[in-house]
Amino acid sequence: MKDIHTALTRFKADFSPLYAMHEALGKEIHEKSGPLPEKTRWLIKVAISGASGHKTSLETHILKAKESGASEDEILHSLLLLIQTTGFPTFMEAFTVFEEMRGDL
Repeated sequence: MKDIHTALTRFKADFSPLYAMHEALGKEIHEKSGPLPEKTRWLIKVAISGASGHKTSLETHILKAKESGASEDEILHSLLLLIQTTGFPTFMEAFTVFEEMRGDL
């Protein structure tokens, strides 16, 4: 996937060995640590990023979820689950990111 955030591109260039270790750990956890299918893993990451208020991660995870076969309705459902767990304002922040990206999905 092409970098969608210039800060990540700069970080990768300036701290290449550190980024490589970060990527290796992420790959190990994402692909080898359990039985969940890829689409489900990305939908969970969408919800975690939304709940955490990490806009940059949320944008990336929405794109990765879409690439893994998640529909816009499934992505939206993963965000709607935030309302009762983290509150309506947190959901609205995540929903705003989703809506801004919707034309690009």
